[in-house]
Amino acid sequence: MPIVLFRVDERLIHGQVVVGWGGPLHADRIVVADDPIAASPWEQELYCLGVPPEIEASFLSVDEALAQMPGWRADASHRTIVLVRDVATVARMAADGGLRGDEVNLGGIHHAEGRTRVLPYLHLNADEVAQLRAAVGKGVTFSARDLPGSRRVPLEELAAGQ
Repeated sequence: MPIVLFRVDERLIHGQVVVGWGGPLHADRIVVADDPIAASPWEQELYCLGVPPEIEASFLSVDEALAQMPGWRADASHRTIVLVRDVATVARMAADGGLRGDEVNLGGIHHAEGRTRVLPYLHLNADEVAQLRAAVGKGVTFSARDLPGSRRVPLEELAAGQ
């Protein structure tokens, strides 16, 4: 299981990801799949400030990340966390079967106009729920959990009121 966590989190790399998830999962690589950050060296430097030296951080476009995912899955020498910023990105990655068989963790998605609070750290709008359901049809499993020891909340429960 070389990809030890695939997470949607608006904050991308931050303490909860590095310490809260990275430590217990013994991650040694964090990959951010995000087109704007992949093109922004200064943003990459900022995100790297929160990464300890024993963890490798890389920033790829979504297409580059999709192309490299099979290699990360097969690479037993690294334990990788993949981060994306939003539901639209994970839906894009799932559209052509790129995440078939993967479980995606829904982490921090904050309040915004049109979004409904489904958990204290997770807000979704109807379009995002529809995108997640479409991705389920592509073989992806979704659940929410802010930390590894927290209760895993499956998408069906999250979307019950949507």
